[in-house]
Amino acid sequence: MTEEKILLGQGGEFPLNGILTLPDGVDGPVPAAILVHGSGSTNMDEKVYANRPFRDIAEGLAARGVAAIRYDKRSFVYGRKLVKIHGFTVYNETIEDVLLAAALLRKDERIDKDKVFIIGHSMGGMLAPRIDLEGGDFAGLIIMGGTPRRLEDVLFEQIEEAISVYGGLTRIIAKKQETRLKKKLGNIYETDDEAAKDIKTIGGTSVYYFKDLGEPDVPAYLAKTQKPILVMHGEKDAQVRTDLDFDKYKELLSGRDNAFFKLYPDLNHLFMPAVYGTLKDLKKEYKIPSKVADYVIDDIANFILGEDR
Repeated sequence: MTEEKILLGQGGEFPLNGILTLPDGVDGPVPAAILVHGSGSTNMDEKVYANRPFRDIAEGLAARGVAAIRYDKRSFVYGRKLVKIHGFTVYNETIEDVLLAAALLRKDERIDKDKVFIIGHSMGGMLAPRIDLEGGDFAGLIIMGGTPRRLEDVLFEQIEEAISVYGGLTRIIAKKQETRLKKKLGNIYETDDEAAKDIKTIGGTSVYYFKDLGEPDVPAYLAKTQKPILVMHGEKDAQVRTDLDFDKYKELLSGRDNAFFKLYPDLNHLFMPAVYGTLKDLKKEYKIPSKVADYVIDDIANFILGEDR
């Protein structure tokens, strides 16, 4: 394995540090993947407490003959600057950088420009079909722990679960948060765009951020792409669900002979062995050092290399 430091978006307003990981002794163009973060602000390894899933995946893919590019998420480096953009959306936060990464890979003679894939984790998986249609033009899409539901629906479900399992002050705070958010997000698709840009919600994002994410929604983007798709899900994922998310992807992509599905009984949202598998113990679980399961990386590599397509 060879690692090279890169600067994504050099000369632009939001340059980002990153790493291009290559198979050792590259001889001829190799396929490559771009790793796309979930929600929140994380570094190039998508570090979550003691774990670094993107580093695991990139290094594992290199050992299997696939290059990978990962970089700090724009909101991780420029969060305060981003939320000052009027009408800030996931394009500003995520999509533009994925397109820059794709262009960078396709200019590299060591990369097969016709075999550039996207690996989206969590919200990155949710966005993968949209990014492909907005200029990514990938050879295939890999959705890890994604959701085809609207973000606000997933968010309200998680808050409801928190209310049901916690007591005391935590429960009171969760209920107040739910009330505030439902008031702001309850009728976002009937709200005028300019008005939606002025209503702030979580972390400085506006109502328009959610509206842009949900209209068109994920099923609409999925219907427009005919690219090969691999949907991956950990059955002990406490953040997205098998019945509402993984099974919905299967329903939406039914009849497609280039859509593949992998369900892992003992893995969590990071595709690591689950210890607790509950939303309540999520922080405790992620503080336990672990690794993305080798067989998950095998499945990703096989899909990219065409062995499972």
